[in-house]
Amino acid sequence: MKIRIGVGAGGASASAEALGELVGGLDGLGFDSLWLSEVLTGPVLDPMVGLAWAAASNPRLKIGTTALLPGRNVLRLAKQLASLDRLSGGRLLVTLVPGLTYPPEREAIGVEPRQRGAVIDDALPLLRRLWAGETVSHDGPAGRFHDVRLSPLPVQRPLEVWLGGNVPAALERCGRLSDGWLPSLCTPEEAAAGRTVIEEAAARAGRSISPEHFGMSVGYASAPIDPDTARTMAARRPRSLELTPVGYPALRKTLEQFIAVGFSKFVVRPVAAPRSWRAELEALAAAVGDLQT
Repeated sequence: MKIRIGVGAGGASASAEALGELVGGLDGLGFDSLWLSEVLTGPVLDPMVGLAWAAASNPRLKIGTTALLPGRNVLRLAKQLASLDRLSGGRLLVTLVPGLTYPPEREAIGVEPRQRGAVIDDALPLLRRLWAGETVSHDGPAGRFHDVRLSPLPVQRPLEVWLGGNVPAALERCGRLSDGWLPSLCTPEEAAAGRTVIEEAAARAGRSISPEHFGMSVGYASAPIDPDTARTMAARRPRSLELTPVGYPALRKTLEQFIAVGFSKFVVRPVAAPRSWRAELEALAAAVGDLQT
């Protein structure tokens, strides 16, 4: 397995100075990629804009996003991601997510949580057809349009799409539709069980997912979590405190546990903004950089 570690910026790079420091330090210290997540109501950059800026700033670094699919115009999303892949020279990594369910994010997304799965089921095959250069007509949960052909097309053919989520319906969907799995907030044992469900669903659909395409997004704290941050984490994501390693040795142990059950791609993201990205990246590289193979 090729172990690769990317770094997720979260809300810790909402200025040009911070993002520039992060982008400048990543590949020099051996990290695989930069990741920006989409949270409409959070203090984070829009990932399409932020990743375009990052790709222009560093011509080597891979760029990744966990982007919302529900609530998006599927044609606009297809064009944005194709454009970003083309401008970056094929360096884009894509994971699509249903979005968080706490208010006000739930209302901002505009699609009820119980309806989001149907939107993803409808939209993901459309994205693939558009990126393949087909002329597409459609009328369904993902939108209504007639005789649309996308241009420009992405450099990567195909442009792979991974999915997140770890509830049963999300696992089955991942097996049917995705190229890989990048969840968060689960134990290594839960991840291993989820992978089995995904692989079985893929086999039933007459397809397979590369064994190299199972990863994990891991939030971590380099120091004890302060009470305000802890309350926010607990309110937004159940089990987030329980499943957040505290300290670099704990982060390394967590990654090693996932590697032991067959996971090989990781996005590590600090839950609190570091004072210096350069110092944070150096500490991360010292703690987990040698896990990459």
